[in-house]
Amino acid sequence: MEKDPEKGYVALLGWSLGAIDAVERFDRRYVVVAPEWAEDYAKENNIPFVCWNFERLNDRSLEIAQTLKDMGVDAAIPLFEETVEWAGAINAVLHGNPRLHGQAMLFRDKALMKRRAQLGGIRVGIFEEAHDRDDVVRFLKRVNQTLLKLDGDPNDPIHLKAFDQGCLGHRVISTVEDVANINDDEFPALLESHLDGWEFAVEAWVQDRKIRFLNISEYVRLGYSVFVPASPELEKWRPRITEEIEKLIETFDIDFGFIHPEYFVTSDGKMYFGEVAYRPPGFKVFELLERSYGFNAYQALVLMFDPKTTEEEIEAFFPTPVVDAKGHAGCFGVYPRRRVVSELEIPSETEDDEYFDFHELTPPVANQVTKRSAFGTHWGLVYFFGDDPDRMKELLTRQEELDFYV
Repeated sequence: MEKDPEKGYVALLGWSLGAIDAVERFDRRYVVVAPEWAEDYAKENNIPFVCWNFERLNDRSLEIAQTLKDMGVDAAIPLFEETVEWAGAINAVLHGNPRLHGQAMLFRDKALMKRRAQLGGIRVGIFEEAHDRDDVVRFLKRVNQTLLKLDGDPNDPIHLKAFDQGCLGHRVISTVEDVANINDDEFPALLESHLDGWEFAVEAWVQDRKIRFLNISEYVRLGYSVFVPASPELEKWRPRITEEIEKLIETFDIDFGFIHPEYFVTSDGKMYFGEVAYRPPGFKVFELLERSYGFNAYQALVLMFDPKTTEEEIEAFFPTPVVDAKGHAGCFGVYPRRRVVSELEIPSETEDDEYFDFHELTPPVANQVTKRSAFGTHWGLVYFFGDDPDRMKELLTRQEELDFYV
């Protein structure tokens, strides 16, 4: 598409073909900042490219910010968890606002994030930092002592989340034996009490501290399945959820960009904050939104990060939540149910269903299935689309009982 020199010039941090395709079809100039393994592909396909390896921030970190500034770039957009801190550091230079780097640190460090939320009057569960396994055992015992558990009663579980590993570092701990399975590289970590309730996620595009589009993603089962827009039962919480997102924008000082927070609603109607990310969600939610609404969520990211975006553009770009959805789009993350597999076999029950859309599964490269130790290690996604959210929920739940790898 023809690029408009009057509009912003953005840098995409991280390699995502979906994002690159979206910005290629958009009217903004762009450059991809990614590791050297992507360089040949970028050259062959005429993708504007700057090579950079996203190791830990170090004394060379300013180099990439200066390079992009000299190129005339207006904003850096993080596509993955690992590039959030880099985007904060780069945008601090591009915008002349050092606060943006500190803000990115809050989005990356889960303990700092929880403290900031608590300071802003946002309801969170009990949490603590852990530096070793003994800290985890102490927290598990203390939480269950507080809940007045007697000897022999099953423990209430706790959650352990590595500070900066996203869903891959998320474990549920119920016993002292579970603690022994934690790897050394998962520390330091955040410990949280378990919240019984309805867990869901929100995707909010923000500019000038205002929510420009808000989607509620309904988890059918965390780590396995999600669909958009949410069912009417969850959508009735939209006014409350919007208030919570506005509180989050205020507390975390978010002027522009995109946030992906997670919440719990408990049986007594209280809403608890789980965590917030400043990058696109997993489970291809952006693709689900495009299937349901027709707008491209990556292009929406560019609009929110570009300081030259106009009000008229925003109004013309976003649909009306829920009302404009053509149907419910959902996906299921497949994980083999057997320990040894030899081939991919899509169940006819799945493939023949009228809601079945397509799948992204590939034949197994190894026969032995590694033990699943955390969330986020699915082997691929199966997509569905249809009108009835209850039918979608049943369908996504049913997939858990089927074998895709045999």
